[in-house]
Amino acid sequence: MKIVLTGGGTGGHVYPALAIAEALAEEPAVAPLEVLFAGTRDRLEAEIVPKAGIPIAFVRAAPLERRPSLELVRTAFENLRGVGDAFALVQRFAPDAVIATGGYVTFPVVVAARLARLLHRSRAKIVLLEPNATAGLTNRLLEPLVDEKWVSLPQVAGAQGRRTIVTGTPVRAAFLKPIDARIARLTLGLEPQRTTVAIIGGSQGAHSLNEAVASLLEAGGAPWQILHLTGSRDFAAMSAREQPAVARGDARVINYLADPRVAYAAADLMVVRAGASTLAELAATATPAILVPYPHATGDHQTHNARTYVALGAARLLRDEELSGERLARELHEALAPEAIAAMRRAAHKLAQGDPRAVIRARVKRWSPANTAQP
Repeated sequence: MKIVLTGGGTGGHVYPALAIAEALAEEPAVAPLEVLFAGTRDRLEAEIVPKAGIPIAFVRAAPLERRPSLELVRTAFENLRGVGDAFALVQRFAPDAVIATGGYVTFPVVVAARLARLLHRSRAKIVLLEPNATAGLTNRLLEPLVDEKWVSLPQVAGAQGRRTIVTGTPVRAAFLKPIDARIARLTLGLEPQRTTVAIIGGSQGAHSLNEAVASLLEAGGAPWQILHLTGSRDFAAMSAREQPAVARGDARVINYLADPRVAYAAADLMVVRAGASTLAELAATATPAILVPYPHATGDHQTHNARTYVALGAARLLRDEELSGERLARELHEALAPEAIAAMRRAAHKLAQGDPRAVIRARVKRWSPANTAQP
């Protein structure tokens, strides 16, 4: 079976696509499997996808503009060229399915796949994965063109549509393999028995979150140990400011973890942004969290994501503009109270009950030329 995956710009779009490729590789009904990723040359996917061992083809694309302007003309022209790129890709690769996971590169690819169907040049099924609680402009425009829309939770807006399937957001298999918390803490240079908070702002870091953590540690007296992943930009400054806390044994400061699942395993509680991939990883590992949505995300979708998880009882919400060392310390004390952390952990375990990878395999194998059985 041949699959085109497309998505890009952020890990929230790229990592679910890689998880889908990994899951389908485990499905005998779609073997032999051939996967091609369609992305842009200058975004995150250009680096991550080849490292995952998946071939990538580049398509021209530009963010969709909302207001009439010269920039709207330029982006329209660039996306039109991208439709041409993607149409040629579909003709050349002849996929059985095209699966889009979000980001503006998906616009020309899905449009091209639909155009090829209309011209009877392709029979590929077209699927849109919406991992966020609210869809962005690109996904809203593409939804009428796809055969199925996959969403993360029943609470997602529009989840009741006829063509909408609640699949959950898939994560890489590594996140499904349990790691003993004590071993994870030892691996990270932490005390194995001590209550642990992991604070992560993403690969580049979150400056406001980093500042709040540094202020909290400078005040001293934290009853727990903090694993602080600063990201590359703030690492030197945070390392210097937090050195006394490190010397006391209250903190470990790290630039980046190539395998973040060890941080999830070590943590009793995480403080993180509310991107789709992060939330899927929290659900897969059943980890309680304080969510600090990135305030400049398109359509404020991270706040919508966070509110969905908070409503389910698996997390607490702390707005970025409210961040300070004092406020973060207060939130941590409240979240780590025995009754509060137990309730979040129970809710997180409920979120982890489904298996998005299995659901997606079942959906896709129906379209395999070698398989006519219904799931």
